[in-house]
Amino acid sequence: MGATSYASFEVGQPFPLPIREKGDGALFQVDANGMMFLLKLSRTDVIAHEAFRTGEMELAFYEEGGILFLLYRIDGIFKDGWGDAPLSLVTLKAEHLPTEKSLEDNTLHLYLVDSTLEILLAQRDVQLSKETHALIRRYALEEVDAPATMDSFRQRLGAIWREKSPAAMRKDATSIEHIPLALSSISKKN
Repeated sequence: MGATSYASFEVGQPFPLPIREKGDGALFQVDANGMMFLLKLSRTDVIAHEAFRTGEMELAFYEEGGILFLLYRIDGIFKDGWGDAPLSLVTLKAEHLPTEKSLEDNTLHLYLVDSTLEILLAQRDVQLSKETHALIRRYALEEVDAPATMDSFRQRLGAIWREKSPAAMRKDATSIEHIPLALSSISKKN
């Protein structure tokens, strides 16, 4: 992963990074390449691809039990409700861990991937606010300095999920990012 730039991915091609978890779901990752959010869905259409690429979104960040969650609501893909993606560095190899340098950029790379074929369906970059960027940066560097074990992470995550839904987490979010309709992306296509 260390040699792959998040900016070099191509829509319609196989997603170039290994995806460990199979099936639908979301992944929030911070590593030596920067920050990415990966949404894997098995059933999408052109409307969903465009909604991901250009539509309104809301992202929120919530901390509990030493875990940072990226919460997401994407108009045009999900009719209602929130999804969540917990950040964990426990599965990363030492050479892929985030560094001060990799955390300088406030760009969050967003990817929509077909979970069956592992094809990149849509991508988008968003610039996070200084507050959100500082929150993610602080969390990632603290996690690098005092890494969790897989067992402790899973136990804490399970306890949080038993107590709170993504919608409940959203109500107590530390930071919120409203991502507007990307009109410049739409006008480039026409």
